[in-house]
Amino acid sequence: MVPFETIWKRVVALEGETFTQVRGGTFMFTLVGTTLQLDRTNQNLPRSQLEEASKSLPFSSTQDIQHLRAPSYIYAILMDRRVRGTDW
Repeated sequence: MVPFETIWKRVVALEGETFTQVRGGTFMFTLVGTTLQLDRTNQNLPRSQLEEASKSLPFSSTQDIQHLRAPSYIYAILMDRRVRGTDW
């Protein structure tokens, strides 16, 4: 498994880029400290939520991370090819 620090660096490098959710919605995020501020919702994603989600990679659906905040956004970010590369 890829260390979370590596995953986090990939996510941070994509600040301001467009991500696509499973149902086709698109969004971007800006980084405020260690929190992702999402542009399409009032939800924010702390690094800790992504780290917790990364323990379940790869996801088969958003249901795998339904217990976390904003699962469709987490799924879109962590399953994006730019973040996962060929690692999962």
